[in-house]
Amino acid sequence: MNAFTLLPFIVLIAAMFLMTRSAKKKQQQAAQMRNEMQPGSGVRTIGGMYATVKEVNEETVLLDAGPGVELLFAKNAIGAVLTDDEYNRIVHGVEHDLKSDAGIVPDDASSLTETDESDSPAAAASDDKAVDLGKKDAAEDDTDTAEAAEAKAEDEPKKTDGDSDAK
Repeated sequence: MNAFTLLPFIVLIAAMFLMTRSAKKKQQQAAQMRNEMQPGSGVRTIGGMYATVKEVNEETVLLDAGPGVELLFAKNAIGAVLTDDEYNRIVHGVEHDLKSDAGIVPDDASSLTETDESDSPAAAASDDKAVDLGKKDAAEDDTDTAEAAEAKAEDEPKKTDGDSDAK
């Protein structure tokens, strides 16, 4: 047999080996994560339910999903074991980030617009005059359009009997 004939088969076998190896590594990591579960840790099931581990047995896990709600799941049904911060952020909506504590943004805009007018150069420049935003009244608009139509008519050359608009 020729070496070039065997090359596609060798590449195929190597690809299958690498794929099964990575899948097996992921399964081992998931099993290790499930074995390290302890009572009190937050988990997410493969169905998307968030709960707290109450008791861990050989093949099952007792979860506390809320006040008076205890559920028995297989260990394989646990999708992820979450850190305390991540569990509190997802379930209770509690954000615990020390960096964001310094610059808290208020819920309303009133505190953002309050400034000391004597210190601000923008406050000195602002007067209580009406600001022209480029809008015109309806009466002014009608006269402006009439003037524009007259100016356009004056700019166009006069037509004679032989001229047409077709090009």
